[in-house]
Order: sequence, then C-alpha cells, then structure tokens
Amino acid sequence: MFMIPFNKPYMTGKELWYISEAHHRGQLAGDGTFTKQCHTWLQRQTGCARALLTHSCTAALEMAALLADLQPGDEVIMPSYTFVSTANAFVLRGAVPVFIDIRADTLNMDEMLIEAAITAKTRAIVPVHYAGVGCEMDAICAIARRHNLLVIEDAAQGIMSTYKGRPLGSIGDLGCLSFHETKNVISGEGGAILVNRAEMAQRAEIIREKGTNRSQFFRGEVDKYTWVDVGSSYLPGEVIAAFLCAQMEEAAAITARRRSVWESYHKAFAGLEARERVRRPIIPAHCEHNAHMYYLLLDSRDSRADLIAALKAEGVHSVFHYVPLHSSPAGRKYARPFGTLLNTEDLSERLLRLPLWPGLTEVERIAGVVERFYA
Repeated sequence: MFMIPFNKPYMTGKELWYISEAHHRGQLAGDGTFTKQCHTWLQRQTGCARALLTHSCTAALEMAALLADLQPGDEVIMPSYTFVSTANAFVLRGAVPVFIDIRADTLNMDEMLIEAAITAKTRAIVPVHYAGVGCEMDAICAIARRHNLLVIEDAAQGIMSTYKGRPLGSIGDLGCLSFHETKNVISGEGGAILVNRAEMAQRAEIIREKGTNRSQFFRGEVDKYTWVDVGSSYLPGEVIAAFLCAQMEEAAAITARRRSVWESYHKAFAGLEARERVRRPIIPAHCEHNAHMYYLLLDSRDSRADLIAALKAEGVHSVFHYVPLHSSPAGRKYARPFGTLLNTEDLSERLLRLPLWPGLTEVERIAGVVERFYA
C-alpha cells in the first residue's frame, strides 16, 4: 500500500545549486549574499522596515521579547492554543503569558476578550495567525494603541497570507515567521523577524549579532565593533539561506499549488459538512490565506481518535494539533489563564489535520476514507 505522509518537504529545483554556489563563494557563515537576498525579498513582500533571518521562528520570538524590553512580572496576552515557543520566548524574560480563549470560527485569539485581560502589568499582545488565517488585526491594534501596548505577531504559519490586503507579520510592531520544513516556504529550520517600526531596526541587528554592532562595522558605519547590548547568535548559516532563497523565488507558485490541494479538500468535504458530520475551515472574506493546513472539526475526541486510526489503516498519516498550553505543566507554572477557555479546550480535542503539500494528488483517496468512516 502506498503510504501518504502528513508532510512532504517541497523543493523547487534550485536549492542544491544555490547551496553549492554559496560554498563556491566561500560563504557558509551567516549574513552572506543569499541571506541578503532573502532580507530584500521579505522587505519587498511585506513592506516591513527591516527583515532579518533567524535560525528559527523561536529565535525570532525571543528577539521580539528582547526588543520589547520585558521585565520580570510583565504580562503578555496570547492564546493558549499555540505552539510552546509563543509562550517560552516571553517566559525566558521573566514575563507571564496570560492566555485568553480563541474564536470558534477561525481558532484565532478572540479579540473581544483582550481588553478585559489587560492589567497594569500588561506590555504586549501576541496574536497567532492560526493556519495562515489572519487574526482581527484592526481591533487588536486599536486596543494596543489605547493601552500603549506592543503587538507582536506570531505569523509562523502566515507567509504569503494577508489581512485586508496587508501581509501577516507586517501589521503589528514586530512579526515572526517560520521556515520549518512543515511550513509553506521552507529551509528545514529557519525563521525571520519583521521589524515594522524603523526605530527598532538597529537594535534588532545588534541583538541578532550577539549584542554587538558588527553589522554596522561591516557597512563601514563604525571603525570597530564591540559589545553594546544583550543578544545572542540568532543568525542562520548561509546554506540555510541559500535553500530558502530558492523557495522564496517560487513562493507564489508554491502557494498556488497548496491552494489547489486545499480547495480540492474543501469541495470534497462539503457534503459531510452539510450532513453535520464535520466542520470545514472558515476563512473570513477579508483574509487571504496561504493554504498552510487543511483541518476538519469532528464531533468528539473519540471520533478523532477513531478516524486517525481508520486513516492510518488505509495508509494515510493524519494528526491532531496543539495541546492547549494552559493545561500543560509549564503553562500552569509560568502562565495564567484569563477566564474560561472553553473554545480552546473543546476545539483542540476535535481538530484533525490532513496531509497537505504542493502536488499532493491523493485528495480523493483521503476523502474516500473519511466518507466511508462516516457511512
């Protein structure tokens, strides 16, 4: 039986050539020619003031926490339904994640709950654009302005997605992207921080370069470089950037191919949704998504476990997603929930992710297994 994996890393055909070119140039450490090309592409694509590659989205989030100047005891509002890095980056600075519930439609943070969760200790709001579908950024940014808070977008899943025509990651003060092999545009591991406030750009460079002004030195802006701030080594190697550069050049084509698979799934499950056996993803009209994932919401946790087993028996690898952070040991130790998180707890137990990558041709086979399960 032909096994259908959950994810299959996609290559455009130029990646290995670009890697060999980086080696030929004698540039394997960070910030070489391909890194600069990736920075230029991101700045053009998003309109941010400064884009900087990092070795992961986790690193980008940690940089954002440093740029926010968080102090022990400060609070950061975010959803519990997210990856652990969203919270960890701020906990490392001594800050306290405050978890609010998600919306039932998009599974993004419920913007209507943010203002009530704000205290005198609140310093930032961290919207997570789940499945590459934008949070309600107009409302979130308006709240942040009223309370003088930073907005740090976790756009790990959001490359090539937009909210009201604006690229995800470019709307708040800072944005963080992921190029992990499970994302749309990939480099194996990798990420980027988007600095949308020009006054933060120089310090972002310094934090990324181990707290030194090394980047200014290489541009000839200072006659020597030295330690000037806190920081760490957040640069990716040039091999990673070379691979990523090839992906960025084909980002529009990759997105189109993923959208084609996503639309095939969406059409295939329309009947099951009409019979109220599953719920398909909901995409607001003002959000352009990147087809990062296709999921179904089932009626119970038991149904999900049974369907995962049925798919596996037919050679299809499907998965559930996040375990809510507020229910984890570290979440209980380092963070606190605000109010009841009923949607988070309910939806996280019923969500099932299906295989999706550019060029996947087995949608009909996968949908057939699901149809037979419910028949």
